[in-house]
Amino acid sequence: MKCGQPDLDRFFEHYAGQNQFRLHLAVTYVSVAGGRIVGFATVAASSVERASVPSARLRKRLPGYPLPVLRLARLGVDTRAQGLGIGKALLRHVLGLALEQRDRIGCVGVVTDAKPEAVSFYERLGFVPIDGVREGALQGEPLPMFLAIDTIASALAD
Repeated sequence: MKCGQPDLDRFFEHYAGQNQFRLHLAVTYVSVAGGRIVGFATVAASSVERASVPSARLRKRLPGYPLPVLRLARLGVDTRAQGLGIGKALLRHVLGLALEQRDRIGCVGVVTDAKPEAVSFYERLGFVPIDGVREGALQGEPLPMFLAIDTIASALAD
């Protein structure tokens, strides 16, 4: 599988398996079509500070200690399968995992560090930049983004 981005390809080929099975740092889910892997999503447990939560309304309801989130660490789709909805399907699965995490151990949302070329993809799906980051972000640097668990629950209920 080749995503067209060397860092994603290298991660999937060399690190996804060891991060899951040897180091227990993350879990990678794959999408398979026609007997071949056409996409993957890697998730890990993480936390954010209350001040990082973009919604002031949500921030007011949350305690002042680190808040549990599900981190979407990597999302990649094979170049031959891009534009077919595989990335959205993988993300939908990740959002379902966030709801499971909310119900089992707590989760206030999903965070990801979006590459500049992927920011619009995440924004269309409801992610918002983490407060105060967009203005100070360096050109070409990943943009931390957040999707609240209430937004996820509403989206998956439809």
